Amino acid sequence: MNKESKIYIAGHRGLVGSALVRKFQELGYDNLILKTRSELNLLNQQEVADFFAVEKPEYVFLAAAKVGGIGANSTYPADFVYENIMIQTNIIHSAYKNNTKKLLFLGSSCIYPKMAEQPIKEESLLTGELEPTNDAYAIAKIAGIKMCQAYNKQYGTNYISVMPTNLYGPNDNFDLEKSHVFPALIRKFHEAKINKEAEVVVWGTGTPIREFLYVDDLAEACIYLMNNYNDDKIVNIGTGVGVTIRELAESIAKVVGYEGKLVFDTSKPDGTPIKINDVSYLNSLGWQAKTDLLSGIEKTYNWYKSKL
Repeated sequence: MNKESKIYIAGHRGLVGSALVRKFQELGYDNLILKTRSELNLLNQQEVADFFAVEKPEYVFLAAAKVGGIGANSTYPADFVYENIMIQTNIIHSAYKNNTKKLLFLGSSCIYPKMAEQPIKEESLLTGELEPTNDAYAIAKIAGIKMCQAYNKQYGTNYISVMPTNLYGPNDNFDLEKSHVFPALIRKFHEAKINKEAEVVVWGTGTPIREFLYVDDLAEACIYLMNNYNDDKIVNIGTGVGVTIRELAESIAKVVGYEGKLVFDTSKPDGTPIKINDVSYLNSLGWQAKTDLLSGIEKTYNWYKSKL
């Protein structure tokens, strides 16, 4: 990609897409194609086909997706499977039809098998049962990865797929019903501090181990791979460092300045016991994460407060 390349970022208002826009603008790229949901309905095949026929983007970052935490995945599985399959199928096929030079598809580390060997290597995909709390989302995302590989094989396209770990940062979803654990905790602790609540309830036991990547680091990794990687093999993106949900909650409480008590609601599901990406392949390709957890929490909390 050069700074004049025509680059389409699908989902540019979301967590990942907005980070890509920030990073591209910082690097001086000024030919970004950005469409809101009201301007382009990615669920509508004809609209997507017409858009690609007119715009003919050279590079596509497929960051548009329906995402959510355990609660949302359990409540809306039909939405997760339908919307994700439609979005990715429409974009991948239209990219092929209009000779897009290269496409990057965003998978997720949560689509690996529930009991995958830790840290999770790229080769673990499809080697075991999925996490039942988000299997609809996982099936859709796996279909997207396989579609990219199939188009590469049959049509000679250059579509790459990445597997980010748990992400956080500006433009995350802070809706308590539908959000992931990180933004939910920031909001919970902030509101508890403001309302002087004696305790904050956290879902589950607090023992699961997770890895968290600041989303601007992900954007940098995606741009790096778009410029330097041309292989069918999926690529894990993360820090390679794990933290328990309890440690995460305590770190967020510290940054927010909440001094009350943490209570763990053990009646709520934990999800996968441990999940950390093996990022040795990515590191061998010449990239590694830069933002440590506390710095990332501070940046995200400052952004959250600025939007209140």
